[in-house]
Amino acid sequence: MSVPIDATAGPTRAAPAAAVTGESASAAVESGTAARAGAWIVLLGTVVTTVGISWDIQWHNEVGPDTFFTLPHLFLYSGSAIAGFASLAMVVLATSAQRAGRPIPHAGGTPIRVFGSTLTAPVGYMVSGAGAALFLLYGLFDLEWHAIYGFDAVLNTPSHVALFLSITITMIGSVMVFAAHRGELWGRAGVVCATVILIAFAPVPADGLNNLALPVDAMVVATVLFAPLLLIMSALVLGRPGSALAIGIASAVMQAVLWWLSPWAAHVYASAIGLPLRDGLTPRPPAFPSVIPMFLFVAALVVEALFLWFRGRPEGRPGVPVLLLVAGVAGGVIIGAGLPLQVYLTYSNPHLSTTTVLVPIVAGIPLGLAAGYLGGICAAMLRTLSPQEHR
Repeated sequence: MSVPIDATAGPTRAAPAAAVTGESASAAVESGTAARAGAWIVLLGTVVTTVGISWDIQWHNEVGPDTFFTLPHLFLYSGSAIAGFASLAMVVLATSAQRAGRPIPHAGGTPIRVFGSTLTAPVGYMVSGAGAALFLLYGLFDLEWHAIYGFDAVLNTPSHVALFLSITITMIGSVMVFAAHRGELWGRAGVVCATVILIAFAPVPADGLNNLALPVDAMVVATVLFAPLLLIMSALVLGRPGSALAIGIASAVMQAVLWWLSPWAAHVYASAIGLPLRDGLTPRPPAFPSVIPMFLFVAALVVEALFLWFRGRPEGRPGVPVLLLVAGVAGGVIIGAGLPLQVYLTYSNPHLSTTTVLVPIVAGIPLGLAAGYLGGICAAMLRTLSPQEHR
């Protein structure tokens, strides 16, 4: 098996190995105010979008179908607009510097020429901006969908799945932007924040597959794959002790905030516009926060322990690829076991069959192997965005 993360050649191939062992290529390259502002405004956009989607799902479950023009939808579109305009501003800043013959500011990753060399776009902002632009484009599709079919009774309509995919692209861009500044404290903090948002949202587009007659819930499979993948990836990108644990703690904090905020916002908004809640509502946890893997912090503890063990054994330790595969399987099995457990703990009358419990755990093994493998590859690519890897 070949995983391009061994320390055999070049900064790119050595990056994840250095990340696990805690080695640093060189001192950080300081970035300017514009770089900080652009990165945090893009993240702000993803936060607003996450609040909007959690609110909107709660609205569907507790109030009923909605139209295009609602306050949760305004949050969704505002979040993408915030991220999109911030990304565009950073592209214009880089393009103006390039055309004026000035050094291109270090902001958001490697600058690339796009649209026939018309624009010079830092790659992270190009991705986040593309996601935001697609969201606004698919918003027109959603508006037309509402005009033809009226109220949305479910969330996994074609227009919504397209919107969810474009949101995910923007969130990936946010991770890339902060990864380019991982040598600075604010960049590392941003990687943690952007990662937990992506972990929470990444399984949502998979809900579109539930329109098919699948034997398992597609969102469960996506959670078991993406949660350990993104956890391992970002821990490697940060390359410091405590990185995985920080991601686990931040995810728990975000889940707790949304757990309170989503039903509160749905109830207050419904009352404000004079709509009643659904009849016959039974006590149940808030919809979006309850699908965020509650036991991610346990997986983070295990991954952190494996990385610390690896750093403490310079002799006689396994190779980095083996370590990441073990970490991936451990994370996948823990997440897979935790999903039915959190249903049991949070629902007053959970309906869990043997299949519902065992399938995520068993699936955690192959999905965890994929998570460890892909997490290492993605980390190697993200670490190249930082100028540390090229000095």
